[in-house]
Amino acid sequence: MSATAQNNIKDLPLRDSEDAAHQGDPDAPGSPISVPDSGDHGEGGKLKMIVQLVKRSLGVKDLAAMRISLPASLLEPVPNLEYWGYLDRPDLFLAINDRDDPLERMLSALRFTFSKDLKFIKGKVCKAYNSVLGEHFRAYFDVPSNAITYKSNESTEPLDFTWHLDENDGESSHLTSLTAPTIRVKSPSSASLSVKSIKDQPMLSDHHYAESSPNLQRPVSTHESSYAPSTIEAVDSSVPHSRVLFITEQVCHHPPISSFHFECAEKGVEGCGVDQIAARITGTTLKVGPGSQNKGIFLKITKGHGAGETYWITHPTACVNGILRGSFYATITESTTITCTGPSGEKLRAIIEYKDEPWLGAPRFLLEGVIYKYTEGSEQETWTKVKQVPRDLVVATFEGCWRKVITWKKVGSDVANPLIDLTPLALVPKQ
Repeated sequence: MSATAQNNIKDLPLRDSEDAAHQGDPDAPGSPISVPDSGDHGEGGKLKMIVQLVKRSLGVKDLAAMRISLPASLLEPVPNLEYWGYLDRPDLFLAINDRDDPLERMLSALRFTFSKDLKFIKGKVCKAYNSVLGEHFRAYFDVPSNAITYKSNESTEPLDFTWHLDENDGESSHLTSLTAPTIRVKSPSSASLSVKSIKDQPMLSDHHYAESSPNLQRPVSTHESSYAPSTIEAVDSSVPHSRVLFITEQVCHHPPISSFHFECAEKGVEGCGVDQIAARITGTTLKVGPGSQNKGIFLKITKGHGAGETYWITHPTACVNGILRGSFYATITESTTITCTGPSGEKLRAIIEYKDEPWLGAPRFLLEGVIYKYTEGSEQETWTKVKQVPRDLVVATFEGCWRKVITWKKVGSDVANPLIDLTPLALVPKQ
């Protein structure tokens, strides 16, 4: 074997974490973490297993790169590919290219960004099963043309949603407890969803399957839960529909990495990206951020008003809190950026900055943001804080609660316009 070939072999990354650790790599994940099943599947038993996991995970730089063996009672009975996804509201995805004004298209991209993780607002914090290498999941959405209606051509007017609304949109707790639910729902296989239409029967969305998990459930309240299943609505042949296609595949089993693509050829919009997370324990909080292969979501407009534009949406860092109390809730830190690139003309970029939660008291889930003009290839593309943007470049600002209502203002105006209200929106189930 030549010296060059030997050097190339030495440079290859080690796939097995134990072998890497034995090579003396200080950044290697180390030995696998295993949490044995205590046999007690009640709330106390599950809490003990979670505490054991936290203790064994202290000091680990990236939990997602570790080989972790967890009891089935701590996992959701749904594959990772089926659970994850960013089309919780496909109607907002289609609306990105509805307007001819660049600012209005950026506002539409912001609405999609705030809605893509609706499952964590209406649902709960959970861990799905890792999908195996080569596994794929396919689905589609038939979105009626009247799913979103505009009161006027003015961007200051709120959107009217008529499709998959949460009938119980009152106040609901942001906490997830360990109490076992009383009903069980079996998730259909990915294969059956990819080849068979099931619109003739009610089906829960990919996250609604998690309601059957024995380890997590929303607390009991005096009113019906706002997390009621949203069933597939019968297709009205008299109303035109646009079909959104979605496919994702597991391209690496360890660490878990998947690639996804969704599109609507009729509307000329598509999205793609690579999913990988990096997680670590910090104190009593689990921090989850994008992995090294995860560069964000890339939305492309192929025809119509914004033909040639690409919206690059980055991911923030999420925190799972309340682990030791057994009452989980998620908060978001740091920032998200949306960068529009494409044909010559005015380029816009948005920064969403999530506010730090207070040490004492309930979380507030607040954010603020700015939309500004930028020049491609300049330092302006690296800004991640609102205060970094000079006032003369600002086009609009926005603020609010990322779980409820967000408003925006045009520069120079004191009038707050509604951007999106997530409270009445329900998860749209995959077909």
